Amino acid sequence: MEAASLAVGLSLTRELLWDKLPQRVQEQLIAWFETVIGGQYPPINWVWFQIVVEMFLASVGGQFSNADIDAGLAIHDSLYRGHGWFADGPERAYDHYVGWAFQVYPQLLQLMVPEDPRVQARTAVDGERLADFLDDAVHLVGADGAPLVQGRSLIYRFAAAAPFWSGQLLGHTRLSPGLSRRAASGILGYFLERGAVNRDGLLTIGFHGEFPGMKQAYSGAGSPYWAAKGMMGLALPADHPVWTAVEEPLPVEVGDTQRFIVAPGWQVDGTVADGIVRVLNHGTDHANPGVQVADSPLYARLGYSTATFPDLEPESLDNAVVFEDAGGRLTHRTGFEFLGHFTLDGIQVGASRTATSWIAIDPDCGPDHGSGAAGTATPGPEATVVSLTRGAVELRLVRVRGGSSLAARMRIGGWPIEAGSALASEVRPVPWGGKLDDGGTWGRQAPYPMGSHLTIPWIGTSGGVADGDYAAVVGLGGQGLHVELDGSHVLPDGRFAFVDGSTVDPIDVWARLGL
Repeated sequence: MEAASLAVGLSLTRELLWDKLPQRVQEQLIAWFETVIGGQYPPINWVWFQIVVEMFLASVGGQFSNADIDAGLAIHDSLYRGHGWFADGPERAYDHYVGWAFQVYPQLLQLMVPEDPRVQARTAVDGERLADFLDDAVHLVGADGAPLVQGRSLIYRFAAAAPFWSGQLLGHTRLSPGLSRRAASGILGYFLERGAVNRDGLLTIGFHGEFPGMKQAYSGAGSPYWAAKGMMGLALPADHPVWTAVEEPLPVEVGDTQRFIVAPGWQVDGTVADGIVRVLNHGTDHANPGVQVADSPLYARLGYSTATFPDLEPESLDNAVVFEDAGGRLTHRTGFEFLGHFTLDGIQVGASRTATSWIAIDPDCGPDHGSGAAGTATPGPEATVVSLTRGAVELRLVRVRGGSSLAARMRIGGWPIEAGSALASEVRPVPWGGKLDDGGTWGRQAPYPMGSHLTIPWIGTSGGVADGDYAAVVGLGGQGLHVELDGSHVLPDGRFAFVDGSTVDPIDVWARLGL
């Protein structure tokens, strides 16, 4: 990783630095860089470290392997999933690496080795992919500048701004210069205003302030400085339009937004009233269909937002439809089947079906690179979950099969928020289908990346769940959330009405899904 960053820096400042180094120093650097030749890299974004280093070696007269470079580019292309999105490996692994790796290095390569035939041949397709990605990415930034809080390596913080600069670097974006700078500067400001830099002027392992619990297997003390990618805009001259244009508002600052992001299976709702962007997740779990492992907190939750931090425990009520056994263990959803997305009269619909399981985690399950922990699985009920969203409110439909014989209680969990914050999170039963006659608020008083007292509202069954259909409304928002929840109700004809008057018939939804 570090070698790739050094290679990029030396390449882009060749006349200022590389050309002025003593020959002996150049030879020592080349010898060090050459140690990557023939190295075996996992088929994830890491292949770019080898590509970048060997491309630099080729440009300065060092040894290199065309086979390494071609194989790495082939892996990169094999991970493309359409609409500008890459999976970070063969699993359903979608996160910020799409932006700060897959969409950044191809653009840097065009600056490093513009005469290379491979780079020239890729320029158009790589540029189009970046532009497509940015059309989605700009809808994943909250009005306060917060990026979507999802996926691994979140200690890189404002590296999330990198793809917006990348688009302006060579003009591969449909976003205006003012909008690109608004997104990038908003992300940077969000972290600087929330303690990302400590009293010594250093970036720490954490999200807002320091939180060592966010360290992953590959993290080191210097890892937070991958945030430097978020400063790529400084490579643009002072008279570039991205610096001279007036900043323009983000989509969520202009009005409520709705969007499906196809590859990761995300259903996006942003609300101008509170500036929050929410994602209902029916397609990402850092696994493949049918796999039975523990849920990865940063990938497999049903919902993520720009205003909340996921509960970092694998078993959780965080945005959950789970089943609790007699010992208090909760099921996991990883390996679910994505059932699709569609819009129905202005209401977004997304669905997934899970053969849930209780997982006894293997203490020697290996390093944390994003996937859920392996262990011994015990089958739980099957749960089909449908999210119908309009603004800050989700109507969550649940169909349970195979639960009656297990004596397991069902729990439907809402959004995780800090106790006493200005945010509101609530879950309410809907009188449609089975009875949800239990509920409460779970809490943990201990530091976490956004505070010290995490709370999650929940409702569920007081006894063993029976097979059948259930429904709840789930909301996350500012002070106006209660108005939206109070105004959402079941009509006499069985349709569900959101506060703005939009209505939907749950029976029609099940039929549209073929269930």
